Amino acid sequence: MTTTTIRLDDGLKARVAAAAARTGKTAHAFILDAIAQTLEHTEAEAEFHRLADARWAEILATGETVAWDGAKEWLESRLRGETPVKPPPRNHAR
Repeated sequence: MTTTTIRLDDGLKARVAAAAARTGKTAHAFILDAIAQTLEHTEAEAEFHRLADARWAEILATGETVAWDGAKEWLESRLRGETPVKPPPRNHAR
């Protein structure tokens, strides 16, 4: 394990200490958790954008999309615990 030094202004350090105390953690553990949560969020956001870009590229390549009414109906059925058939794609190829 390596050591990294961070510099916190007095106000931020006091806020970290207070928040850590409220959660029953040391300031060190609180900071580690904050870093881990930020990292997880950043990685999840990057994966979301990667997936969105891939899906957009597929739409551009195939021209296939699903009508909003069909997608909404499918999602609502899933929320009710049903196993609906996916709505058919429509083609908007140029």
